[in-house]
Amino acid sequence: MTETAMEKKKMPFPAVLKGHLYFTGLDSMLKIGFIGAGTVGSALAVKLHENNYKIVAVSSRTGISSERLAGKIAGCIAAKNNQQVADVSDLVFITTPDSQIPVVVASVYWHAGQSVIHCSGADSAEILHPAFNLGAQIGAFHPLQTFASVKQAIDNLAGSTFAIEAEGPLKNTLKEFAAALKGNCIELKASDKVIYHAAAVMACNYLTTLVKLADDLWQTFGIPRDEATRALLPLLQGTLNNIAAVGIPQALTGPVARGDIGTVEKHIEALRREAPDVLYTYCELGLQTIPVALAKGKIDENKAAELRAAFKTGMKRQIKMEQTNDILPVL
Repeated sequence: MTETAMEKKKMPFPAVLKGHLYFTGLDSMLKIGFIGAGTVGSALAVKLHENNYKIVAVSSRTGISSERLAGKIAGCIAAKNNQQVADVSDLVFITTPDSQIPVVVASVYWHAGQSVIHCSGADSAEILHPAFNLGAQIGAFHPLQTFASVKQAIDNLAGSTFAIEAEGPLKNTLKEFAAALKGNCIELKASDKVIYHAAAVMACNYLTTLVKLADDLWQTFGIPRDEATRALLPLLQGTLNNIAAVGIPQALTGPVARGDIGTVEKHIEALRREAPDVLYTYCELGLQTIPVALAKGKIDENKAAELRAAFKTGMKRQIKMEQTNDILPVL
């Protein structure tokens, strides 16, 4: 079902149907349950509990993580199964791996008046439609944050941005959750979710990859990876501080920002010689950086053209090297 299908059919969310009861605001009567007790579920449950929301039940695949989480929250039970969570909760977060969300939502008998929310960044609330068909209100609540462990998830959650997809009273409830967690919120349509999540992957996951590539380069002159990472961290933090303080494009520094074609050409030659596998990535990122440099106003179009030519030449040389390697005979 497309994101506009409900609108086209004028299918109201159950929240607006007569006789349905939903809770908004910080209400001690709102009983919240979690299906899934991994990093995201644990962090949300603990932090909402700290903000006086009533977490009543949690379930997990093996029961081990749900028992651990329930032990951290007064009045919360480790449910025997997912159905038990649904039976005792007014609002249920499904915080399983994304691939399991459709399986979970289809296996539970939901009741009218409930709210069912998943925390996937890439999937829309429409994957919860089996719950909608049984009279539940559905939505998505994605914390835009990186969670490497349960402890870090709990520590990092407050102050995050939360992407919300919902209608009616549930939208207000999810906004109140975000406010209670001292975060900001953005409202998304179903069609926005995949691009939104791709952006998050680029800003977070691929930043890790870039640091790994930089660490690899340091190893060419004998610096171990852990030492390289420690050395680069202040540079990374400084870059983030600049972005926070002056924004993009003003935060951009370095040879592209100042139109230093000589340094760029030295980089390309050194990478071709010492780390050819990184050369194409370096040049592609350089090309993407040129518009930022132009927007900053420190280079003109003539200098931008020189930089483009240098990066494109580097990319062609990398492609040519790969093609040459592909046709070398196996001895």
